[in-house]
Amino acid sequence: MKPDRTRIEEWFQGLNPATQERINQTVDIIAETKEKGGKVAVVTGSGPNVHEGVTTLLAELMRVGVVDGVTTSSAVVAHEMGGVLDRVKRVNGIALGADKALLPRGDVFEFTFMDDEQRAIVEQDLELDQALLDAGEKIQGSVIIKAAGNMGYPMGLWIEQMSDRIRDEAQEKGLAFEAVAGWYADERTMLGRGARLGLPVLVSIPQLVGGGNVGLAVGDSVSITQRARLVADLLASADVIIESAVALTQEIHDGPYEMYTGHGIWAAWQGIPTYTLEKKRLIRIDLDSALDRAWKFERESKTVQQAIDKGLPKTKLMEIPFRMEMSGFARLEGSLPVIGDIGVIWPIVASRLEERLGLDLEFISAPQQTPEGQAIRNWIVEQIRPITGVAAPAQAQEAARMR
Repeated sequence: MKPDRTRIEEWFQGLNPATQERINQTVDIIAETKEKGGKVAVVTGSGPNVHEGVTTLLAELMRVGVVDGVTTSSAVVAHEMGGVLDRVKRVNGIALGADKALLPRGDVFEFTFMDDEQRAIVEQDLELDQALLDAGEKIQGSVIIKAAGNMGYPMGLWIEQMSDRIRDEAQEKGLAFEAVAGWYADERTMLGRGARLGLPVLVSIPQLVGGGNVGLAVGDSVSITQRARLVADLLASADVIIESAVALTQEIHDGPYEMYTGHGIWAAWQGIPTYTLEKKRLIRIDLDSALDRAWKFERESKTVQQAIDKGLPKTKLMEIPFRMEMSGFARLEGSLPVIGDIGVIWPIVASRLEERLGLDLEFISAPQQTPEGQAIRNWIVEQIRPITGVAAPAQAQEAARMR
């Protein structure tokens, strides 16, 4: 499932020349890295990456050997466990007869559309409230596509319960939750593809909060120290790091074991293994033009580094809104900002890499506001399945033997 290459070129031509040039540079950097046998890691955020089909595209780029590892959020893990995107019916919970105290802002309640196969899987573990489902069918509401699981009944509730089982299995095996969840996930998700190829798919520490009980289960599966080490090892192995619609990345790539920006200094003094961002290429796809301004400030006058050297607040010195991650990013010599919509930029990059590297991609995403994007969102809903085969504790040993 992918858009026609001529349409992708139209999206490229609709961008401003500066963004076009940065995209060309991005393709060159990735292609040259892969041609030399190097590695690429992607640091993803939540909502836009799921809704634009970027997480599904990243899974495909993992399949063909372009992406060698991913960090993401616990919310994305929850959504991929639910099948990435769901079609739900959103209704007024008060009219449904629900307790207002149990409803979110706006009093909304959502029902997940499920086929017979999905329902049968859920019913193995969850006794469905048929009266509630019947009432949901009769009441008026709006039908939308949204991130899977989450607040939809029964899928969201079932995913929350399955996360406890996966956490227990992860703790028993000394693995991160994401690795075990990948055994049960659709192979077209980042989780599923990572598990099948032995590639790391990890929730970063700043992105642990999200996904309800899934986030708690991810956080409880391994210690914070072990998680920091896993993320550090992934980033240390990468020649190129691509950030995609994600916040707080300074606390991801500039973590407790990184030396070049300074935070790993005492770990190194104590003989703890560290790594460096020096000479790595760091590409950030972001809508915030302030990122580009901060980057240019540093290139032209070393303003960011001077502010840090003098202990001055960077926001006041440059008179621009300054998010924390802009600091480390702007100061890295190998950084490159690509200002634009990830829904537009990622399919352009993927299509050009396909041609440049002689790949055969089976999936390329499309901007959700386009007809192709709407078709792809429907395809994800219909084709990518929720997790399956998560065994109850008494069955876990037998399930492990069957894998």
